[in-house]
Amino acid sequence: MPEQLSEEERRYLLTLARQSIQAVLNRNPKPKINLETLTPALRQNGASFVTLTRKGRLRGCIGTLEAHQPLAIDVQTRAIQAATEDYRFDPLSPAELDQVKIEISRLTAPVPLVYDAPEQLPARLVPHRDGVVLEDGHRRATFLPQVWEDLPDPREFLSHLCLKMGAPADLWQHRLLEVSIYQVEEFSESDQE
Repeated sequence: MPEQLSEEERRYLLTLARQSIQAVLNRNPKPKINLETLTPALRQNGASFVTLTRKGRLRGCIGTLEAHQPLAIDVQTRAIQAATEDYRFDPLSPAELDQVKIEISRLTAPVPLVYDAPEQLPARLVPHRDGVVLEDGHRRATFLPQVWEDLPDPREFLSHLCLKMGAPADLWQHRLLEVSIYQVEEFSESDQE
């Protein structure tokens, strides 16, 4: 994992995410990001997921696994998408924003996980640490490490991830899939309170 972000950097990203969502919901231009004034960690290319919860329940979550733009810009992009483009939910309304908590996950680059037989896969995963990407042909899905809180059993975790990918739940038990793992630095507005 790269060096952790400072409290100030975390606060900046959380504020940027909230202000960006608020601007877009109110049909205003999103805040401009002056990269030259940011720390190296915020200017460096980074991959992130932004998760929105309301009363403890998921309200939107979108991210990327590939670091292809500065972290600050990536967080801004994912925050807006989580609020307006998550196909599982209606777009967030301006009135809901005050009830929503924002969580940001900064990802390490995914690395392939090598295994020789399906029954080996659950034991190769480290619950509560590994984010997991499953790929099967054109299908692909990921669960952030935070999902282990709801699905602590590796077999159940993999079955739900197969379903998310649009495959049968037991697909991972019958053939080798492309599997990658990554870790996250996760922080949220509730950490700042």
